[in-house]
Amino acid sequence: MSELRKLEVLRAIVEDYVNSREPVGSKALVDRHHLGVSSATIRNDMAALEEEGLITAPHTSSGRIPTDKGYRMFVDRITEVKPLSVAEKRAIQSVLSGSADLDDVLERTVRTLAQLTNQVAVVQYPTSANAIVRHVEFVLLAPHQALVVLILDSGKVEQSVFDLGQQLDSEQLAGLRGQFLSTLSGISVNQLPIVLDALLALTPVQLSAAAQVLANGLTALAQAAREERFMVAGTANLTRSNVDFPLSIGPVLDALEEQVVMLRLLSEMAQDARGVSVSIGRENSYDSLSEAAVVATVYGAGDAKLGVLGPIRMDYPNTMATVRAVARYLSRILAG
Repeated sequence: MSELRKLEVLRAIVEDYVNSREPVGSKALVDRHHLGVSSATIRNDMAALEEEGLITAPHTSSGRIPTDKGYRMFVDRITEVKPLSVAEKRAIQSVLSGSADLDDVLERTVRTLAQLTNQVAVVQYPTSANAIVRHVEFVLLAPHQALVVLILDSGKVEQSVFDLGQQLDSEQLAGLRGQFLSTLSGISVNQLPIVLDALLALTPVQLSAAAQVLANGLTALAQAAREERFMVAGTANLTRSNVDFPLSIGPVLDALEEQVVMLRLLSEMAQDARGVSVSIGRENSYDSLSEAAVVATVYGAGDAKLGVLGPIRMDYPNTMATVRAVARYLSRILAG
């Protein structure tokens, strides 16, 4: 058996099984893929592939399906990620453009990715560990109550209402806003506690109670911004693929709901030369995802990732292309 034909037979089995969900036999391969050899030769090739652990028989029939190892070899032989069509690119661009709000952009992104791939789509919020303070805003809601807004260069906006501990008028709050903004603008959120302590030392005594509340509020908002979280869409796509999870779909849904497992997996996935990461079945270090595959990539200036989760029986070439294309559009929007 030649190495080249072995890869062709494996590719044909993967493609047919992904499309049909049915075990693939030698006659079907000969009829559909024009491999230039007889059914008997293909049967011998399939026996060799099975011996190497690349395909297996799910039951006593002549049909075979790929194993995790077989999918891995198939994915590794995808030499380059094909570009999306012009229509697909326009669809992505039209959906993602037109919003400067990070939550809205990420929601559109994850929804679009789920629709294009028919899988569960996930997107991490940009990391804020080294984010820079872009703007601080205080809005007086009542003489003793203010809305505190923290805007970071990552696009994150955190806000909450705080009781000031004393009564202020609009002019006094505006003065504090100017003092805070001029001091904090351009600094890293990691520096926030130290800079705030220095700022409070210079605050007039008559405004110290409110200034302390505002400083505590900004610290809490910065902490909230640093928390790792992601957005999910398309869970219904996963439930429609229930037949691809012979043990149980429950652990996969639990992993999505708890988020910790997915966040750890995404952080562990190393991007390859094609600009994507692919983790298949038992390659996932978490038992709950042993029947799933994840395709992901980074976006933006940081190390936040977006991707899709679905059954191991996945259209990897199209999924890889779509994930990479959506990430590029999202990066442009956030940079602009």
